Amino acid sequence: MKHNGGLEFRIISESDFQFRAKVQDIHLNPGGITHGGFIMSLLDSGMGTAAHRALGANARAATISFDVKFISASRTGDLLLGTAKVLRKTRSLVFMQGEIRCGEQLLATAEGIWKVL
Repeated sequence: MKHNGGLEFRIISESDFQFRAKVQDIHLNPGGITHGGFIMSLLDSGMGTAAHRALGANARAATISFDVKFISASRTGDLLLGTAKVLRKTRSLVFMQGEIRCGEQLLATAEGIWKVL
């Protein structure tokens, strides 16, 4: 995500995490709102980082399933706050749920599965 402006990440608890990023002009689609691909990348990066942290220091995992629902829009300068929650963790899979908000406005929700490598 560095090439997209960076991502700040924070551990809330063993299963709850937060991440945030600020919308820049490069994140906009031709309609002037935040591109869905950026929202998906933000969710995948934030939830993926959460999956890695939940697994432990030297663990690695890769996204194998990812479903995003777009609900609302954001624009340049908006601060996007994401949350990631570990729903279930097995020896080989991590099941995650996430969302992105701008203030009180829900922008997108996601569910995904990460495969432990």
